[in-house]
Amino acid sequence: MFVSALLSGLSCFTTSPATDTLRSRGLDEVVVTATRTERPMGALPMPVTVIDGKQIRQMGSLRLNDVLGEQTGLAIVTNHGQGVQMQGFNPDYTLILIDGEPLVGRTAGTLELSRLAVGNIKRIEIVKGPSSSLYGSEALAGVINIITENPAQTRGTLAARYGSNRTSDLTGDVSLKQGKVGLYVFGNRLASGGYDLTPDVPGQTVSPFVNYTGSGRLTVDWSSRWKLNLSGRYFSERQDNRLALPDGRMVAGPGRIHDMNLNPTLTHRPSQAWKLTYRFYHTTYQTQTDLQHEGTLLPNESRVYDAQFFRQTFNRPELQADHYIRQKHILTLGAGYIAESVEATRYTQRQRFGTRYAFFQYEWLPSARLNLIAGGRFDSHSQYAGQFSPKLSGRYELTPALALRGSVGVGFKAPDFRQLYLNFDNAVAGYSVFGTEELPAGLARLRQSGQLAEILIDPAQLGAIRPESSRAYNIGFQFRPGGGTRTLSNLSLNAFRNDVRDLIETQPVARRTNGQAVFSYLNLSRVFTQGVEIDAQFRWQVATDGQLTLSTGYQFLDARDKAVLAQIDAGQLFSRDPQTLSSQRIRRGDYGGLFSRSRHMANARLFYENAKQGCSATLRGIYRSRYGFADRNGNLILDDANEYVGGYILWNLSAAKTIRSLTIQAGIDNLLNHTDALFIPNLPGRIGYLSARWVMSKRKDVSDKSI
Repeated sequence: MFVSALLSGLSCFTTSPATDTLRSRGLDEVVVTATRTERPMGALPMPVTVIDGKQIRQMGSLRLNDVLGEQTGLAIVTNHGQGVQMQGFNPDYTLILIDGEPLVGRTAGTLELSRLAVGNIKRIEIVKGPSSSLYGSEALAGVINIITENPAQTRGTLAARYGSNRTSDLTGDVSLKQGKVGLYVFGNRLASGGYDLTPDVPGQTVSPFVNYTGSGRLTVDWSSRWKLNLSGRYFSERQDNRLALPDGRMVAGPGRIHDMNLNPTLTHRPSQAWKLTYRFYHTTYQTQTDLQHEGTLLPNESRVYDAQFFRQTFNRPELQADHYIRQKHILTLGAGYIAESVEATRYTQRQRFGTRYAFFQYEWLPSARLNLIAGGRFDSHSQYAGQFSPKLSGRYELTPALALRGSVGVGFKAPDFRQLYLNFDNAVAGYSVFGTEELPAGLARLRQSGQLAEILIDPAQLGAIRPESSRAYNIGFQFRPGGGTRTLSNLSLNAFRNDVRDLIETQPVARRTNGQAVFSYLNLSRVFTQGVEIDAQFRWQVATDGQLTLSTGYQFLDARDKAVLAQIDAGQLFSRDPQTLSSQRIRRGDYGGLFSRSRHMANARLFYENAKQGCSATLRGIYRSRYGFADRNGNLILDDANEYVGGYILWNLSAAKTIRSLTIQAGIDNLLNHTDALFIPNLPGRIGYLSARWVMSKRKDVSDKSI
């Protein structure tokens, strides 16, 4: 059925020589994430990627991780969930926003992207490079802003999809617009039977789950000067876990997630030169896991195997003022306060952070060809010293089609609750992990009970940790030849370099009498990430009404630890052959850099659309070269062939047909059925699906003509 539907959609694809009459997409597209003000994408001096809702629907994506995984320079990595790696940084260095407000609820630094539905997304804006000058901590690698739909007109949609692994997705939304008042409501239900990549092992790789997402937005345009925007979102998930213990026995129980946010925003324009925005944002994130033993218990064993909870709250009032001066100067000023708290099984008590911050940005357009932006932000945190993050960027137009752009800035990442307050003893394995604030009391408790054998780190090095910081440089060009007979519509290149200092790492600081370690967190490493990204887009007119778009991208990445390089240059690092037990000195060419980073990543995405016939089709390929997974020869660096995960390529295919207001789509993700149960458990193999989408509107909506 999937194949026949695909062939039916592809039957609309017929070619004939013709000139390209399409305009270059994106020149007039307005984005807000890069500068916190509405600016044309083509005029921005930093690398920005925009993915609109129509493209997401053509891809057939269900969750945010599906969309981001196909973008140049972004890799989806699995570490306590599926997070995004940008410019060689781990997921905890990228800030994820919904309508400009941050999501919370990271596990070991990873914010689970699969909890975000895409059915209500208007567009996604991706800003690469440090954005701490506007957004503070966690924006050291960049910002991903998910902008949801507004009630621009009266309309509604219903969509349903069913596919492999008994995966069903139901989506509906309604937009109402009457005079000065607009209302938008969105709902989604996603359920899956899970999947199993290791059938010879009890339990499933991913257990069955069901989740619900509801969101809404109310807009009131009281006058040309006053506007109210009230938005909210709620997410709930239940997963039925059943896991095998090392001794072969089974434990089972539910895992629950609840995620809620509320965001009232009031905009006031006292004059044409001033715009004031008052925001308040509240969000909470909660998880709870209850696992119990199945079958017969061992002596003195409780039926409860594991019971954990985690709750995080985040509140932020903020005021932003934008001042427009003679159309050549834009001054942005802002200030706010962040109050956040966390309580969890692995914390001794409820912990709280407070942050006062202020930021500024000045954009100057001295001529039609030159655009300069300078900005900075100061954060005063309750647990560490104040942090100032400046940034300077510029764009110069050599010709109407060719522009140079560059930026230099400082980013930072604050120590999180885990690194400061974690208090965890693993009773089974026998090790302990303490945040820096809990470490003195934890060591004293172990010493008093006779469980502490020795201290491994100089006590003078223990204690308060500093925020991680980065100096970043981005430079490149953008070429947009415009209309005519040219097939190349966009070519961009960006070279980047990030120098990170005071990287916070987990380190054994003591040894227990059972031989196991006591871990804590220290500012240790200095690392760098550097590379080049290239994006190109080609467009052709096909037959009379069809258009074909080819987007390609490539990233080269070099990410290494400066301390390791210094040890190699000093001849202090060795590897041992496991067969002969002979040692040999490590050379620079042997060192593969930081773990989980691919040196080469590429993508190619082919989109076909015939709006008149209501046909569309896509073929997308994503390549990732080999990357390090874990040290296996005991020298703690990536230097041996068996420490890598092999490179792979994924192919995704979809086709759709629209008849009046109904769109039928079929697709196959991971067409070649690539799996790796050990290293890539989040990749379930080949996925086929069939979906239907029905649009109800009071007036014709051209943007929905093709899916």
